[in-house]
Amino acid sequence: MLLSQILVPPPTVPPLDPDFRPPVLAHRKFAAAVNESRTAVPLTLALERADGSVSRFETRVFDEDHQAADANKFYAERLIKFLLWQRGGYRIYVGGPPSIGAYIQQCYQADGLRKFDFAFMGDSVYEKDFSVVSCAPDDVPSEDETAMPLGRHLDGCRIGFDLGASDRKVSAVIDGEPVYSEEVVWAPGKNSDPAYHYNEVMTAIKTAAEKMPRVDAIGGSAAGVYVNNRAMVASLFRGVPKDRFDEVHDLFIRLGRELGVPLVIVNDGEVTALAGSMSLEDNGVLGIALGSSEAGGYVTLDGNITGWLNELAFCPVDYNPGATVEEWSGDYGVGASYFSQQCVFRLAPKAGIELPADATPAEKLKKAQDKLESGDVGARQIWETMGVYMGYTLAHYADFYDIRHALILGRCTSGSGGEIILGTANRILRDEFPELNEKMRIQLPDEKSRRVGQSIAAASLPRL
Repeated sequence: MLLSQILVPPPTVPPLDPDFRPPVLAHRKFAAAVNESRTAVPLTLALERADGSVSRFETRVFDEDHQAADANKFYAERLIKFLLWQRGGYRIYVGGPPSIGAYIQQCYQADGLRKFDFAFMGDSVYEKDFSVVSCAPDDVPSEDETAMPLGRHLDGCRIGFDLGASDRKVSAVIDGEPVYSEEVVWAPGKNSDPAYHYNEVMTAIKTAAEKMPRVDAIGGSAAGVYVNNRAMVASLFRGVPKDRFDEVHDLFIRLGRELGVPLVIVNDGEVTALAGSMSLEDNGVLGIALGSSEAGGYVTLDGNITGWLNELAFCPVDYNPGATVEEWSGDYGVGASYFSQQCVFRLAPKAGIELPADATPAEKLKKAQDKLESGDVGARQIWETMGVYMGYTLAHYADFYDIRHALILGRCTSGSGGEIILGTANRILRDEFPELNEKMRIQLPDEKSRRVGQSIAAASLPRL
């Protein structure tokens, strides 16, 4: 089976990206071909995390002797890449045809195709040697998932902050009601001095503290992986040299100790989902924030969070091998390039819009959004293209999450852009995925919640 036979064009073509190839359609095409071959064999995958928890995923592929067996490698590599960043893990079990296991082992080496993921998940996140185990399906470990409640504590005088790549938000919250909120532009990625990060976050906290009689607890969210309030890997600190990373590794523990109150920080995607669950008063919420990158988080049908990473920014959403390459991970077609301000900047030239090279990312996005609000046709095509991406990608996400509500928010959804993305995505689900349209609702928060809801939800993280 040729790659071109798997990568089918979508019925709804993105106005500015005719070569977009949605994973959900590729997976369905591949599955149909496997079924028709009558030689299907199981492929059982498991991802083990440092706490001993294990995620499993079961699918089927061509038998190794089938003439289309080469397609197994592409399918398995893209699938495993998604699962790794959705669920996390330092050890992958590949239970199935030995050729697939050997190929994945070859990809995940220090000098392999997925060397970024190899180092990131092994050394940086789980602090263990990363490995791929090729085995028979029956030898794959059993599933052992964990879940826990998150936040929803609204009593007392609280501060919540959200640290983005281009702005930081903070709110003062008394018994669940915000009494003060602000957004301040900053540039964490360009600052190598840990003192800059400490001073900026402390300034935000103290500014909010001045608006309340006291501070009982502080909660925060930021992009990256945080374990027990420690920054394991965080894009905010990309500019900090490796030999000084220890100074930001315990930054939030230091802040809590100096302020003398409970302080909890978690991944911004988890707080996105928490904010959605709290505002909707329902569970099964996948939150997707379109900001400087893509942040994802998930609240289960039981109202808990899992031990998964939900780093959707690095999950493949376009299988076109010629798709744009994400600068940090070095992989193509991943979410960070499709659901963020980076997507707007990438599509702007195709829409005939020139953005000033010397402007900040926030200024560039603002100019593109001003064009949209003025009725510029090219600008509208940018957001329509993102809406097509969103519709097909949500159908893909639904193969990995139980979703009642997909909550779309973030700076890229401000103004009319959010409604364009929402309307386009809803139309794709209605016309092309009617079974999902019946059970999944895509929605935007109101404007106030969209701007500061993240930091307010973050304030609910610590228990008094």
